[in-house]
Amino acid sequence: MSLRRLALALLCICAKAFGTFQAPFSTPANIQTNPNFAPAGTLDILSEGAFTAFAHPAFSNYGVRIKKSRFCDSTVKYACHLFFYCNFFESRSNPDKDDVIFWTNGGPGCSSGLGLLMELGPCRLVNAENGTVFHPESWNSNANVFFIDQPIGVGFSYAEYGEHVSTTEEGAQDIDAFVAIFFAHFSKFQGRGFHMAGESYGGRYLPVYAAAVYDQNPLLIEAGIPPINLTSVMIGNGMTDVLSMMPGWYKMQCTPASIAPVQNIQTCVQMKARLPRCTKWLNESCHNTFEMINCAAAMSFCDDTLMDPYASLGLNNYDLTRQCGESGECYEEMDEIVKYLNQKGVQARLGAEVTQYTSCSRTVGSAFEMTLDMMKGAKEYVAALLERDVRVLVCAWTLALEWSGQAALGAQPLREWTVDGKRAGRTRSARGFTFATVDAAGHLVPYDKPKESLEMVKRWISGQEL
Repeated sequence: MSLRRLALALLCICAKAFGTFQAPFSTPANIQTNPNFAPAGTLDILSEGAFTAFAHPAFSNYGVRIKKSRFCDSTVKYACHLFFYCNFFESRSNPDKDDVIFWTNGGPGCSSGLGLLMELGPCRLVNAENGTVFHPESWNSNANVFFIDQPIGVGFSYAEYGEHVSTTEEGAQDIDAFVAIFFAHFSKFQGRGFHMAGESYGGRYLPVYAAAVYDQNPLLIEAGIPPINLTSVMIGNGMTDVLSMMPGWYKMQCTPASIAPVQNIQTCVQMKARLPRCTKWLNESCHNTFEMINCAAAMSFCDDTLMDPYASLGLNNYDLTRQCGESGECYEEMDEIVKYLNQKGVQARLGAEVTQYTSCSRTVGSAFEMTLDMMKGAKEYVAALLERDVRVLVCAWTLALEWSGQAALGAQPLREWTVDGKRAGRTRSARGFTFATVDAAGHLVPYDKPKESLEMVKRWISGQEL
């Protein structure tokens, strides 16, 4: 395992992996050490003026450094930024008992600054000049929430020695080390329900990361660390199984699956004629047998067939009811987030050491593209998690998943779920596997439908049906 330099800021927590931990720890002047791997217990020991470094002998290639950094939400005792990079916000309700949610955005290579400041975080950005305002529908209303920039090279995260990550499986090594060290030291959160959530490329990340967290529990027990109580995975519009998603690109453009068709008839006829070749080629070259060159060619053909026609419409990739601007930017908020997080004063509060923040890293995205990581999928990880009683909430392809509960799920009819007596979407579930939709929401569900999104999460983590 290569040495990583990560960071986590505690608004905040700031975590950094420093490489092999040695005692005494050789650290910069603004870092305090927590000697003898002694658990910290609670976040109360953390300082706003300096980082505190943590490590554990079971993860000798990793270290974590953390500090308070009050940012975004003054109503909670802590918030955190993770320099791998992460932000951690304690629950507004009952931080001593509420579950813990791990959130990542997708890309691959996109920062969770989007999730924090535009979607489900405790504050939302007005604009770069005026800063943030309180967000009443934040997911930390009833949960302690991490927002993490990962893998290294994303957002405020960085590598000290030029290391990089180009596959989801590689990224999982860093995630499970961070999660283990955090829970080992902050015993206050041990045993809580731990939910790994995200959207978009998170559909590939999260099942793999959750499997790594689950599989490392025997190692933690052997090292004297309580196991992580991995309770569920929540995937919003996730890219978990590209093969099953391809027909959906046709349906969304050419049928009233969501709104009236947006494509002209001639284009739809051409798309439908080419769709069988697309799915057959992907299945043969990317799924049945993974052949790098043929798989890449198949993906290129499918892009030309299904995605290029949509791009020519100038519609928002995240919401087909919206037109993008002339510059190609579909959300002004995204530009404002970049401007805001590049302000020196904001970076100082966060403890950021990367001075040029970007919302999505082309370098990381290209590295994942070169390995065709997207085409490796993650549905087999989902099935394995379900067989181990880890609940999973998703919004696509559920009926096609092969697992021991497939027949039970298929036998369940779709039913409406409601918020305040009004229909919020449709759902079906069986044996811990739940399919759910949110009406009139685009790709960024917590942005488009914050009230319904929060209510869905509240019910989910409490074990209620939608």
